[in-house]
Amino acid sequence: MTPSVPRDLDVDFKQVPRHWMAGSATATAVANGVNLLFPHGERFFVRSVKHFLDRIDDPVLRAQIKGFFGQEGRHAHAHDRFNAVLRAHGFEIDRFLDGYKRLSSWLEAHTPPRLNLAVTAAAEHFTAILAEGAFSKGVLDQAAPEMRELLAWHAAEELEHKSVAFDVLQTIDPSYALRMAGLAYATVTLGGFWLWGALALMRQEKLGVRHVRREIGRVPSGDRVVRRVFLRGIRQYIARDFHPSRNPTDRIAGEWMAARGMSLPGDTTEAA
Repeated sequence: MTPSVPRDLDVDFKQVPRHWMAGSATATAVANGVNLLFPHGERFFVRSVKHFLDRIDDPVLRAQIKGFFGQEGRHAHAHDRFNAVLRAHGFEIDRFLDGYKRLSSWLEAHTPPRLNLAVTAAAEHFTAILAEGAFSKGVLDQAAPEMRELLAWHAAEELEHKSVAFDVLQTIDPSYALRMAGLAYATVTLGGFWLWGALALMRQEKLGVRHVRREIGRVPSGDRVVRRVFLRGIRQYIARDFHPSRNPTDRIAGEWMAARGMSLPGDTTEAA
């Protein structure tokens, strides 16, 4: 696998409407629920991999890790910028973010580093499936242009580095039991934090259960995104011979980047 190229995103989020996903308050809350997790989550991914960097001797994998760090850092920064837009829209997100950071940081500090790495590998698989759906399932077709650009850029880079954390885990400890523990941990925490964030936003929108069900049903693929990410992700990941590269998505990411004149893997013209 060719080392990934970290790229900057030049998008002004100031014109993003409050209900940027299909004009739906519900669909936007679900999407924003996971967007809220990205800045702190991406930095956790970097820390969990960086903890073992000194034990990685393979120069190719080390180069891939460097690209992974650069991409995840830029993703965190971009979603920090978008969080400022949510505040401008009147959403109270800092109470949720403070609670999410405190709890996730406590969990990280009380979890063995190898398990943190296993959690990252599993979570990266979930995000790769989410990213694939952004292109192949038309998930972003009804998003506001600025958000479509942000999430497609993020998705393309996730697909580029989808194998890095898994390969580091296999190098450090290829135990199937550890991989399954990371999968269980990632499923509970990602699903729980995502639901928590989405509900916090829905409450502020004063959305009832009936309204949520009705709106989700009107958004193509909207009611299937979460199920596809977790059910498909778990089904694939439990295979003993699983590897992220078995999902052929390199062409999807490359075509999107090339259409925008962005650097492709192996291109050294952009600084990492």
